Amino acid sequence: MSFAFPKVYPILDASTIPSVDRSSFLQQLGSSLLSAGVTLLEYRNKTGSDREILADSAVLRNVMPREKVKLILDDRVDLVEQAQFDGAHVDAGDLAPEQARRLLRPECILGTFGGSDRLVSGILDSPVDYLAIGPVFETRTKKTEAKPIGIEGVRRLREQAGPQIVLSAAAGITLATAQSVLDAGATMVAVAEAIFRTPDPAAEFFRWTTKLK
Repeated sequence: MSFAFPKVYPILDASTIPSVDRSSFLQQLGSSLLSAGVTLLEYRNKTGSDREILADSAVLRNVMPREKVKLILDDRVDLVEQAQFDGAHVDAGDLAPEQARRLLRPECILGTFGGSDRLVSGILDSPVDYLAIGPVFETRTKKTEAKPIGIEGVRRLREQAGPQIVLSAAAGITLATAQSVLDAGATMVAVAEAIFRTPDPAAEFFRWTTKLK
């Protein structure tokens, strides 16, 4: 995988998209995120219909060209090709990484859950490009029964994974804590609410990227 993973991995959850003028909102949002320097974006929609997911995806793809932004679809590996996205993220309960990889183009990015208290057994042998770890802190955006692992948990998982594995730390991370998460060994921090619940997500993303080392 030659793609350079960024320090900030924005996750656009469908709950932050208004039902009124949805297409116009996404067009403006995608364009502004592109201008702010986003190179990797996950779109997550756990409850929407195939039609809604594909409609949202079409708008994002139209304003965020493939040569500039890699778009990742959460869970729905079966819709990646129709959406013209660049990869998928599968969690526990979704398709196994091996199954997902068989359904995707060879060049697609694939991520999966790597562990919380410790790495999932055998996960380092999975055909994925990055591992999501966490929850680092408490979060309201994504339901999970796992206890927060904190900064020390990130450091522990990095030691288990070794230096080459891309680790995406997720859940409850704010700009005040993001640098310490990266310093502990995360390759990137996955951020949903802290960016997309603000008045200007693109400006907030840019603020994150300029402050993180």
